[in-house]
Amino acid sequence: MTNRTSTKVRISALLLPCLFPMVSQAQDILWEKSYGGKHAEFLADVLPTPDYGFLLAGSSLSDKNGNKEMASSGNFDYWLWKMDEHGSPEWQKSFGGSGMDFLQSVQLTSDGGFILAGISQSTEGAGKKDKSRGQDDFWIIKLDAKGSEQWQRTIGGSGQEQLACIRRTKDGGYIIGGSSASGKSGDKTEDHYGNLDYWVVKLNAEGTIEWQKTYGGKHLDQLKTIEQTPDGGYIIGGYSNSPASGNKQSDNIGAGDYWILKTDKNGLVEWQRTLGGDGDDNLTALIQCQTGGYLLGGSSNSNPSRDKSRANGKGTDFWLVRLDQDGQTIWQETYNYGKTDLLTSIIENPDHTFLIGGHAATEVGDGKKDKKDINDYIALKINDKGEELWSKTVGSDGEDILSRLVETRDGGYLLAGTSKGTASRDKNGSHGGSDFWVVKLKDRYKKEPDKPAIEALPNPAQQFTNIIVGYDFQTGTASVFDLSGRQLQQFTIDSRTVPVDLSTYPEGIYIVEIRTNVQNNSVKVIKGIQPK
Repeated sequence: MTNRTSTKVRISALLLPCLFPMVSQAQDILWEKSYGGKHAEFLADVLPTPDYGFLLAGSSLSDKNGNKEMASSGNFDYWLWKMDEHGSPEWQKSFGGSGMDFLQSVQLTSDGGFILAGISQSTEGAGKKDKSRGQDDFWIIKLDAKGSEQWQRTIGGSGQEQLACIRRTKDGGYIIGGSSASGKSGDKTEDHYGNLDYWVVKLNAEGTIEWQKTYGGKHLDQLKTIEQTPDGGYIIGGYSNSPASGNKQSDNIGAGDYWILKTDKNGLVEWQRTLGGDGDDNLTALIQCQTGGYLLGGSSNSNPSRDKSRANGKGTDFWLVRLDQDGQTIWQETYNYGKTDLLTSIIENPDHTFLIGGHAATEVGDGKKDKKDINDYIALKINDKGEELWSKTVGSDGEDILSRLVETRDGGYLLAGTSKGTASRDKNGSHGGSDFWVVKLKDRYKKEPDKPAIEALPNPAQQFTNIIVGYDFQTGTASVFDLSGRQLQQFTIDSRTVPVDLSTYPEGIYIVEIRTNVQNNSVKVIKGIQPK
């Protein structure tokens, strides 16, 4: 267990004498920006994009005001903001019906577009094309690289569904992880076991359901994350307070526990494990480690007991557990910042260190309590044994709730979430009651990768590719040529992501030329055979 104040950077005692002056100043705030209208915006996810920018995904209640360019359709709508690498908006998109629509997760697709997933209470009408199934449904929308809608699906039963995340699968389809209180009804083909159960739905590339599975006991089971494993199966993690019942094999340990399932490619359970102590342990993040096994992250107020061997500082702390590929514990650690520490994100760096994101009720650097318990963003870096390398907190005078911490293509880190604070401390401004708030950190001792002038992603491509321009420009054109030099298309460009439609051309090699006011470049693109 480690204890710290909100401004202090800790490293291991072994490295302290020689590295503390360098490491304590290693994390610079490059910039911070707020995005929103005059009412309320809530950020759920952030996605780094190939053009070194990022996509903010959440929900908005605001009309056209602040720096929001479109009014909401009904109540809360899905809201997307595409930003460049400097945090300047490139485009915004809104999707919604007459009711409440909350966007929860966004991913890049194999054609360079985006897949959106959230929950919707809206029925057919406005931007919603399908009737509602019940109370809250899964609502999935597929976009191209410029944010234009290609298709959408509503999925649910007669009761309540909660969506946690969507992930792209190796076959070009998608896996949805969420929870459901519905019995057999609507799109749900299996009965529920208790209150909420884990509900996993596999879609093909066009959004058609291929299979679905329900996992749970007789009480509350909330899925928080799912990832496809190298063998084509899935690792699923969440929170459970169910005893052994339904298809849950182990009794709950405390008030609630981490519940992990490993399945095959069709969702059949290969093993499962319940981990916890005598209190409440809530898993919120899980990743597959590059060297094998899994790293689980969440928050715990349990004392050392049962599966928990590390003591808390006070209140609720981050709790990390490293498992091997069979689900056995390798190490575990707790990290204390304030009264309530809530972990939201884990990413692994190429050097096998890990970056942990969350938020907490913090303490100021001189040891005195702030006037109020306020939530600050937290970034924590650890090595592959769980030992802390550095930490940094960022906040305003209000409530700052971190949703995701991600790494951008230039090696920087984005802390993205929702802020209710005004201009104060690390924040320079606000627009409404709550805004999307993004802070970019730069580790000055981490080398920034070289940017190619242009590149094509994906390459090979089936129907679409995106040309990524690695520098800023004002005006330009894109041209597509075959190998004989015949020009097939030409169009003007105004952003660093340039979608190119290859769908009408035969398989082969094509040349895409980018001419801007800065420089001229070209890249070869292979159009492959469409997989069956």
